Amino acid sequence: MVFTYKTTSGDTLTKVANRFHIRIEDLLAANKEIPSSHSYLYPGRHLLIPDNASSTKRKKLYPCSEEYGWRELENDRRLLQSQTIKGLKVEQIGQSVMKKPLWLFKYGRGQKKIFLTGTWHGNEWMNSWLLMNFLKTFIKKVNTKAPWLGYSPHKLYQDATLFIVPLVNPDGAELVQEGLSKGHSHYEQVAAINDGWSDFRHWSANINGVDLNHQWPAGWKEEAKTSPKQPWYRHYGGASPISEPESKSIYLLTMKEDFSHVLAFHSQGQEIYWGYRDMEPKVCKSLAERLASASSYHPVKTAASAAGFKDWFIKEWKRPGFTIETGIGKNPLPFDASLEMWLNNVPLILESLTFPSFSPPLDKWEKE
Repeated sequence: MVFTYKTTSGDTLTKVANRFHIRIEDLLAANKEIPSSHSYLYPGRHLLIPDNASSTKRKKLYPCSEEYGWRELENDRRLLQSQTIKGLKVEQIGQSVMKKPLWLFKYGRGQKKIFLTGTWHGNEWMNSWLLMNFLKTFIKKVNTKAPWLGYSPHKLYQDATLFIVPLVNPDGAELVQEGLSKGHSHYEQVAAINDGWSDFRHWSANINGVDLNHQWPAGWKEEAKTSPKQPWYRHYGGASPISEPESKSIYLLTMKEDFSHVLAFHSQGQEIYWGYRDMEPKVCKSLAERLASASSYHPVKTAASAAGFKDWFIKEWKRPGFTIETGIGKNPLPFDASLEMWLNNVPLILESLTFPSFSPPLDKWEKE
């Protein structure tokens, strides 16, 4: 029997198809007014659900099977906090331009603090899924004292404390996944930047049109010379460094905590960037090679751009910082990329937890 479903905020074609255990192709065939599988579903739309909808849950083809954004993060946060997990703390460190919370997950008992961040760019939202699923699996392995790919999560838990901000840019990710509805608080500005087009899958910036990974006082002025001079969907570094609430939240957290090393996750190139203008400790090259060996990614000293978070961390703290490019192709990555992303990055993250602590003193590693 065909029935009608009324869409709500957060719905996408993938999520609706998964909810009713049907293929997207069947959903599109029943709703021929929807032009393609890349179309957005705005709240209040009536969809015909075909009669091949099943009550039997279908097996997932890939680890990540639907869009992961701030709503999914909220669900995971509530679930984790409801379980009273030993060693886990969850804190709100700030909020986005549109007042969405920026969540920090801390897990571990060691004095060595390691900072992981994801989805600096809106169309790289799969990294949020990656980091949260790593955390949830890591917690299970620690609690059962089970090995994981040759590592001992329980020992790593004792030796280090993970700091994870999985979703730095919730507004940008939401725009990429759900599109721009007429009631959006930044409708006019965002529509103008996109020249009136309704597809936002290319969008990297936050909702103000500022690229959060071009916001950092590490070559910011030089980078600004060859970047857009006004809000744009990518690469505009803002009117000044750390001007955006998302960047400020990461900045304040980093200045507060004594991080040993940081990993910023992005999605293009399957490469590991580990240097910044020769300011990095010499040990960074060998550390990057260890990450490359664990993941099969390619270590590269520097990217063609500056003003990134990793660049600033190296410049400010003289400690190891890495940009991890988890995918290859076009953002946002397709769901089938999540399997390769998972298989490469689980051992990469586990290996990063085995690094020595680089915290005291700041200059200890400069000449090594």
